[in-house]
Amino acid sequence: MTLIEYGFLQTQDKKDDNYISPKTFAEIENFVLKNEETAQYLKLTTKRGYGKVLQAQNYVGVIQTKDGATIEILPKIHNTDSDKAGTKEILIDMLKTLKNSPFRSLHTAHLKSTKIPLFEIFISMFLEELTVLVRKGIKSDYIQKEDNLKFLKGKLKINEQIKRNYIHKERFFVEYQEYVSDRIENRLIKTTLQYLYKKSKSTTNKRRIREFLFVFDEVGISRNIKIDFTKVRLNRQMRGYEQVLLWCKTFLLGNSFSPYRGSDVAFALLFDMNLLFESYVYNYLKKSGDYETITAQDKGYHLAYLNGRDAKFKLKPDIVIDKEKDNPIIIDTKWKILSESKSYQGISQSDMYQLYAYGTKYKNCSQMYLIYPMDQIREENGNYYEYYKDSDRKLNLKVLFFDVAKSHKKQNFKLDIYHTENMGNSNALRKQTKYQ
Repeated sequence: MTLIEYGFLQTQDKKDDNYISPKTFAEIENFVLKNEETAQYLKLTTKRGYGKVLQAQNYVGVIQTKDGATIEILPKIHNTDSDKAGTKEILIDMLKTLKNSPFRSLHTAHLKSTKIPLFEIFISMFLEELTVLVRKGIKSDYIQKEDNLKFLKGKLKINEQIKRNYIHKERFFVEYQEYVSDRIENRLIKTTLQYLYKKSKSTTNKRRIREFLFVFDEVGISRNIKIDFTKVRLNRQMRGYEQVLLWCKTFLLGNSFSPYRGSDVAFALLFDMNLLFESYVYNYLKKSGDYETITAQDKGYHLAYLNGRDAKFKLKPDIVIDKEKDNPIIIDTKWKILSESKSYQGISQSDMYQLYAYGTKYKNCSQMYLIYPMDQIREENGNYYEYYKDSDRKLNLKVLFFDVAKSHKKQNFKLDIYHTENMGNSNALRKQTKYQ
């Protein structure tokens, strides 16, 4: 089942596309309740005609329940509301911008990704990476072993020999090294293959997994996954393993992107849309903007100092452009649809305070942008605000709207940076966002 962000799951009307069985609903409800203090993956609420429902929030991804049901949650994107296939491809593009993740290598041109479930796409991409690795050859290593053999091999362990072979003189208790493929990295890969074979519903993926399990036949499985990942050493010799092991970590420790508690669901891989939007906008500006430097999550300043010495409350603006120049630019992104019916269109007071803190701490900053996703009614950019640092210096804030659907089609979004004296010019402001 595919659910769009802010859509809901219900158990009353079997004819609706959002119907799930009461058992599946109960599993997801328990999962939500156990994690509501750390993240609101779905919201438990009521709707007229349906009673109790589970409404998707700002998290997207995949949830698979123990009874085998798979729920896909896709982002709500302007101009793609009725096009779930197009939304899925945009989500994949957004995932590709995440740092330290396996999604950077996602290539779906050869897949009918619009029809394949998101979870099966992830499995297919893992198998593609594994195909490249196997073609190059899986790595073996010298493993230390001890055994009671009928022949002498390696180093004879005298104490164990006396203890174990006092009667069996024909045996030798020895310590030796053996060059085998049964090493930690390969054990993690085989464990992932066995795990995915149970989870996948795709005939093609299951067939390919069986073929790989034959390749890893002489390899054992990981008995302690978390500890084994800490023992992985990706040196120059093991460079080809990096992407494959990132996928392994994603599947075996599926909570690595959004930590969750409990065992009510079989598998969950969920992403905070605020973080995805931030990553996507940053990546787009970095590629299309003509800036000397652009930094994500800059950590150069603190809000306050305890006793005048110890820095406290680290500031981390989403994006900082040309930090070392005389006029650095600060950008904050918010995955939130604004509304004309709300005060200040729904821009929160806490966001304005946050940006003021950024602008006053970054020396000589006079330009800031608050970027929201484009919605159905937005044709022009939002309001222009002025803070005052002092009587002579203004701190300017412009609200912009980023059209994710257009940027996915390779149309160019960029900020035209104006001098401070031009920031109040309404004609100039209309040109600050360009799609070409």
